[in-house]
Amino acid sequence: MRPQNPPPTAAAGPATAAGPATASGPATADDAEFRALLDRLSDKATADYYNPFTTFDWPPAIPTDGLWMSPELLSVHGTELFDELSPAQLQALSRWESVNFYSLNVHGIRELLIEVTRRIHTPGFELPSEFFHHFIGEENDHMWFFATFCLKYADKIYPDKSVKLPEAPRDPHVENFLVFARILIFEQIVDHYNVQLAADRRLHPTVRHINRLHHQDESRHIAFGCRLVHLLWQRLLDSDLAEQARLDLRSYLGRYLTTSMESFYNPAVYRDAGLTDGYALRRRLLAHPARQAAHAKVLHKTTDFLHRIGVFDARQ
Repeated sequence: MRPQNPPPTAAAGPATAAGPATASGPATADDAEFRALLDRLSDKATADYYNPFTTFDWPPAIPTDGLWMSPELLSVHGTELFDELSPAQLQALSRWESVNFYSLNVHGIRELLIEVTRRIHTPGFELPSEFFHHFIGEENDHMWFFATFCLKYADKIYPDKSVKLPEAPRDPHVENFLVFARILIFEQIVDHYNVQLAADRRLHPTVRHINRLHHQDESRHIAFGCRLVHLLWQRLLDSDLAEQARLDLRSYLGRYLTTSMESFYNPAVYRDAGLTDGYALRRRLLAHPARQAAHAKVLHKTTDFLHRIGVFDARQ
């Protein structure tokens, strides 16, 4: 669930990476609010701590004659194909789309761990580094239980198919903003699915359990991410970010939203579910108006947030 295009390279003026007080200047009211939020989230993370290696009672198998994902979340929902598929075909598709969803989590978490680890205890990130320890530990746990589910019940993790293009050097403050904006987008998309899957009584208890636990942790990560992204964006604006740079950032994040949703349409999933010509099916589904409406529903919290803080304008 990562963009296939390199970030913009436009320069920005001086800005602290995370906004809190550092050698670059005194604390502000925003910094005090951020510190209070971090303290609350860290306390909550400590109180909610669980050992994933002992929390899960993995059954030997999950029945394949039942749903593994809510039908309303399937990539065919709302289209003519949904009505054409038999109950057995929908069950098979739900199984493999479930595995694809957890595979996307494995790959996305790997990337966010790399990016956050690069920044922990570095200049500009002094204040959030304590919370980063909770964040990194929890995300490592999430990657383990998503990977375990895939390998135990499907014998594979779908490979990461995102295209990695050469990236030009870019301003570090722009890069910091884009990194945490991407992480927030990724987490909010995943959480939309987690909430529905955890509540769906049609699904196996193990499926509901992993989604419930993931949502529990992600609610803290999202609260942190919204505040950090807002601070990073405000400091880019305060540094007299050029208009073209602002347009480039908007365009980049718009592409990231699009490619994130497109990653749910995996031709290999359609093949494993017994559907023919997966690539043609992917193109057909992505062009369907019902699927575009479904994407807007998944993304509405993210796009509302980006509009509210001024990253997006009326054209997005």
